Amino acid sequence: MTVLEDTTTAAERRWLDVWTTGPTEEEGTGLAKGDAAPDLALPDHTGAIRQLSEFWADRPALIIFWRHFGCGCGIARAERLRAEWPDLVAAGLNPVIVAQGLPERAAAYRSEQDLPCPVLSEPEPGAYRAYGIGQWSVERVLYDAPPEFWSHSHDVGAAFQDHRRAGGRTPVDDPWRGVAEFVVGTDGRVRLCYAYQYCDDFPDPRVLTTAARLA
Repeated sequence: MTVLEDTTTAAERRWLDVWTTGPTEEEGTGLAKGDAAPDLALPDHTGAIRQLSEFWADRPALIIFWRHFGCGCGIARAERLRAEWPDLVAAGLNPVIVAQGLPERAAAYRSEQDLPCPVLSEPEPGAYRAYGIGQWSVERVLYDAPPEFWSHSHDVGAAFQDHRRAGGRTPVDDPWRGVAEFVVGTDGRVRLCYAYQYCDDFPDPRVLTTAARLA
């Protein structure tokens, strides 16, 4: 097996284990406006270590915490990000994605989704937790799923994975991990926290660009 195949298989196993256990953390509300943004060192999709502070060093950063790579909401967010990119850059934003997974998977996903910014790898949820992002409750993840999914049993999860695998989009990593987007000013302080309420609760880009211009 290649490194990519090996790490993807491990991420699939982790998804099924975490799915079956269910959410065990508080949901979190994200950092508040004015809070100091944690300056973490994370590998990007090339394996190079990047400090988050480099993204807000000379212009406001847009830090996008991503859903897992097998989630359809990620594909939809990628499409919107590509479409919104000119407006985000015109507003002075410097976007960067923080995602679950190792650099090999981040690189493959970035290429597949044609993402226009770096993807930082966070195989453990330390960065999510540092920014106040916990795990969503069952109803926030499975509100549009059939009732038999609500118990998040092992067998239901395994069948769901098999179905998605056949379509080339296998669920991986932590299915309960929430997501949020942050605008961070050049002073390293949060100017906006947009905490999603559910998977495809995407921000209106004008919320982000206005926060950047006010930063």
